[in-house]
Amino acid sequence: MAVSGRKQVDLLGSVAAGSAEDFDHCCEPCLTTGQRVEAHGFCVTCQEYLCKTCHDCHRKTKVLRNHQILQRNDFNKIQTTRKSNNECTEMCHVHKKEIIKFYCPSHHAFGCNDCITLGHRTCKVDYIPEKCEGVADGKEFDDVMQKLGDKLKEASEISKKAKSKGSNINDYNKEIIKAIIEFRKEINDRLDTMQKDVLNNAEEIKSNNNKIIQHVHDKCEKTISSIKCLQSSLHASKSNHQDGQLYIDMKRAESTLKSDELNEVKETLMHANVRYSFQRNAELETLFCKKMVFGEIVDHSCNESTKVTKAVDHLIGKENINVTTSSDKTVSGITGCAVLNTNKLVLADNYNDKVKLICIIENILVEEKTLDSAPWDIAVMSQDQFAVTMPYTGKIIVMTTHDMLSCGRSINVDRECYGINFNQDCLYVACLSPPGVIVLNTQGDILNKIPLNFLSPDFIPNIAVRKDSKLLYISENCNDSITSVSLQGEVTATYKHTDLSGPRGMLMLDDGSLLVCCFNNGTIHKVNGDLKQGKIMHEDKTSLQSICYSSRYNEVYVGCDNKDNKLKVFDTQ
Repeated sequence: MAVSGRKQVDLLGSVAAGSAEDFDHCCEPCLTTGQRVEAHGFCVTCQEYLCKTCHDCHRKTKVLRNHQILQRNDFNKIQTTRKSNNECTEMCHVHKKEIIKFYCPSHHAFGCNDCITLGHRTCKVDYIPEKCEGVADGKEFDDVMQKLGDKLKEASEISKKAKSKGSNINDYNKEIIKAIIEFRKEINDRLDTMQKDVLNNAEEIKSNNNKIIQHVHDKCEKTISSIKCLQSSLHASKSNHQDGQLYIDMKRAESTLKSDELNEVKETLMHANVRYSFQRNAELETLFCKKMVFGEIVDHSCNESTKVTKAVDHLIGKENINVTTSSDKTVSGITGCAVLNTNKLVLADNYNDKVKLICIIENILVEEKTLDSAPWDIAVMSQDQFAVTMPYTGKIIVMTTHDMLSCGRSINVDRECYGINFNQDCLYVACLSPPGVIVLNTQGDILNKIPLNFLSPDFIPNIAVRKDSKLLYISENCNDSITSVSLQGEVTATYKHTDLSGPRGMLMLDDGSLLVCCFNNGTIHKVNGDLKQGKIMHEDKTSLQSICYSSRYNEVYVGCDNKDNKLKVFDTQ
């Protein structure tokens, strides 16, 4: 059906061609075969735009050559000459020689006269030539085009996300291979050390026994030499009839015979063990005899810092971890913290321009890295990779703990970036100037910008993201509230409490609720995901800034702003 106006041609052309070049007008006969060709003329008789090829055919074909054709520079006259055509031209797919003229709303089916007679006799059908009258200028057409546009946008966004995930596959696979090789190297190094220890032990036993043998041999040789000398002296004194000297030699011989030196040597020889062997480590032998796997590939879609497997109903103060080092220029201010999947805890020390690494097993600071400016928050991206926001330079730095704590690439966001969260392969960054959330893929491409019009420039926003990524939570430290926001920036709910004073870091729990720590009064709140209810889980006088969780140890870690330079550890069991 040919209808008037540029609107249909442009929109349908855009939907059909996607990202292809846009024309003011496309050849309509070519569109019926799926080709999108720029129009060079318009046939007033046929009421169709024509490309150069179809235009030439019109001029050559006997039945068409007398049609009135407007050239491209006369296209502005088309709106007054083009008429609506209610005639149906599409052929029926079942009855090849018949034209489609009917539509059955009950079965969402098009058909010719034969189709309606055979299959839709009892249905209330629409006769298209009558029903299509004025459809080009109606609301239904606009609604369809709007929905097509929305669907096209949705498909493009999904395609963009798919492309982003696809680009990450090789990166994640490289990390897996690297981790496997590292694990194998650790095993080899450990086995080499164990082998070296047992070889050294064998060598030490051999050396000690050889020393005993050598000692016995030396003693025996000395005794043998002494006895031979005595025998020679005795024979000589007797032969020379020197009885006085013979008497002396005999008494010396009797003294030698009474000596226990040989018995001592004999006893020493008994300590030389020449019968020893290697006995295998029974645990290792049993381990390698078992049918087992080298390891397994674990899905970390929900990273360790946000993955909570048990309900957190109470917090019990356990201990404090010292986070200061000799190179710190002032007290620590842990504005961001996150748990890696390698028994390590990474901290953003905003006051000392550092990122610090804690070994959870030993609860000690093992490494630090000084940055060009002060970091704010941290989000874990993979086993040993995390992103750090740098609000004063408008950047995100991707760092790694592989071998040593080091900086990788940086992502420019050109805003003051504070809170950050990683969910479903996307980084959600809460920013100021202007207030909003920027959504990026792991390559740093911007996927979405969500305005936060309710924030003022004085607020330092921290962020938590619901697991399905459909709702964001923003802590407003200056407004003493938590606000939930849709992906369009619409405020869905707000939570306030008399003791919610200066909320900063937030932790998303498995049940959809939040743990929120407060800077002004040292309280930790548990707030329902709908922001309708909440309760205080802990309170003291320390200024609390950041919070994270280890599902492996069932511990909550809270970064502080205090002179003691401590990281608080809470037990959740």
